[in-house]
Amino acid sequence: MAAPGQGKVLYDQEGVFIHSSCGKIDEQDTLIPGILRVIEKDEDVVVDWRPLEETMDSSNILCAAKDSSSVVEWTTKERGMHLPDHQNSYEAEWDMVNTVSFKKKQFANGGVQSPLNSQSKWSFLFSLADLKSIKQNKEGMGWSYFVFCLKDDVVLPALHFHQGGSELLLECLGKHVMFCESEQDGRILLVSCQNNSLSQSFENLLEESTYSLIQKLKKDPYTATLASFSKVTNYLFDTIRGSDPVTQRRPREEMAFLGDAIQDLKINQQEESGFEVITRIDVGTRPEVHRRDPMSTAEWEANIDHEGRICNVDRIKNMIFKGGLCHALRKEVWKFLLGYFPWDSTREERAHLQKRKTDEYFRMKLQWKSVSEEQENRNSKLRDYRSLIEKDVNRTDRTNKFYEGPDNPGLNLLHDILMTYCMYDFDLGYVQGMSDLLSPVLYVMENEVDAFWCFVSYMDQMHQNFEEQMQGMKTQLVHLSTLLRLLDSGFCSYLESQDSGYLYFCFRWLLIRFKREFNFQDTLRLWEVIWTDLPCQNFHLLICCAILESEKQVIMEQHFGFNEILKHINELSMKLDVNDVLSKAEAISLQMMKCKDLPLNVCDVIGIKNNGVAGPNEATSEENLAKKHKKSSPQYVPVPVIAANGTKSAATLQTLPNSVHTPTSA
Repeated sequence: MAAPGQGKVLYDQEGVFIHSSCGKIDEQDTLIPGILRVIEKDEDVVVDWRPLEETMDSSNILCAAKDSSSVVEWTTKERGMHLPDHQNSYEAEWDMVNTVSFKKKQFANGGVQSPLNSQSKWSFLFSLADLKSIKQNKEGMGWSYFVFCLKDDVVLPALHFHQGGSELLLECLGKHVMFCESEQDGRILLVSCQNNSLSQSFENLLEESTYSLIQKLKKDPYTATLASFSKVTNYLFDTIRGSDPVTQRRPREEMAFLGDAIQDLKINQQEESGFEVITRIDVGTRPEVHRRDPMSTAEWEANIDHEGRICNVDRIKNMIFKGGLCHALRKEVWKFLLGYFPWDSTREERAHLQKRKTDEYFRMKLQWKSVSEEQENRNSKLRDYRSLIEKDVNRTDRTNKFYEGPDNPGLNLLHDILMTYCMYDFDLGYVQGMSDLLSPVLYVMENEVDAFWCFVSYMDQMHQNFEEQMQGMKTQLVHLSTLLRLLDSGFCSYLESQDSGYLYFCFRWLLIRFKREFNFQDTLRLWEVIWTDLPCQNFHLLICCAILESEKQVIMEQHFGFNEILKHINELSMKLDVNDVLSKAEAISLQMMKCKDLPLNVCDVIGIKNNGVAGPNEATSEENLAKKHKKSSPQYVPVPVIAANGTKSAATLQTLPNSVHTPTSA
């Protein structure tokens, strides 16, 4: 057992009180302030609470004269029998210390284990391995509080978080143990008992527990997808699925990482017996496209008037989409592409904008620069942001000359911009992966203020990817699945059969816009093409489709299973040709836009009008559909259902006008 104050402190929160009803004065609880810490030492994680005044008179705290080696236990029965009448209306945990009984838990060697710290009868210390459950207060019932119950049914005093920090504590503990809500009481979080062999397999293969992996995907999807997924092996899935056919239906709670980590993402959970029949859409032939050379300085300057306004914006965007920019132009043009500079602004207006934004930036920077060490010690969020930023900055693009070597000024700027962004958007703060988005922007701008505001504009686009609910990732994965199924339903069915229908191997692509898939210079080219918003919305999803289509033959012909698919996709990093991928993605977009029977859901994803909808002088769409059905009978293929709302057929029938539904087995 770790001693207090030793080891690595994972969580530190002041203002955590015990409300004692013993020795009441004027019918008021005695409030005992303390510090709560979570400490990691020697592979053990310990929860430690100590009062601020260790010399406190114990007679004013405990209602029983027992030695400090005893374990304090409060029982529901005893509380109900001994509580004064006026306290019965309270929450039981609010009353806390009124009636106590004591028991001693013997070690195997005859010693006595106690969560009570020897320094004080109120201090307690326990290992997370001994934790059974945590009970939380009802919403709106004053300060947040937790009651820890240990495995030997010892119930510790309720800890009231007067200065906040309860949610951060749960996040911290959730990295080391798995919680699930009690079916009887939603306020109680139970520590789940995992299958030992499964836990061991995860520890060996991933160097972390099952729940830790899912928690990392929730809180740190960048690292989880970058590192952990590439190490998963088939043994993991054999362990989870077992031999029972029922368990081989890919239960969301046990096996589907994204289904678990990104709630509300619903992708088909059926096996071969449950298929829905929908129409195969003929998207037509794919046109051949050619890319041009990057836009030159002369081409750019030819489209600027005497006041500095940009002319022919659509033409410029099209040139950038088709060939990108020469590097000399990026510093200027990226500010327009990202929305930092308005396209119709004059040179003088942009100068005034930069001056105003410079003042605003340094005011925000001063906010965190002027925080004293004492203040930061009382602000756990800021401490966490700073710690995470410092860790990530030191490993971001260190092979790039702009960031390589010790004491690199580029790293200092990276750090300062990310810290200032925390002041700009403190609710989001910093999430791993954001340094990957800033690095190329700073590299191009070579200016702290311009890089910050361009990064702010980029984060406006990417914000939902990093939010706690990860709504952006949910939506993108569902949309990607929709597009891929239209282009190649057979490939989608194969991925489903290999437990890969969630497309979680694309997670890193979407999270940081292919930053880790292409070399640094190619990433610059790819991003500026995407920022033109041409030729349709969500073009980055068509880039995903283009890459997957290129790898389809290898994956299917070599019968890749789950972990082979993950391994293969991860190993594409730095091997992709940006021009080839962009050409194929553009061709796919043109193919879709020429299709007259494009499903409505696909039209919504890429942001175009349905080409099959009748014009003012044409027959209605229903009449056209009736004529088509009379002329020829459609081809049908069985494909698993994909419905964002989790229903088996409603979403598909609404978005595919020609769909025909047949009963399927449950």
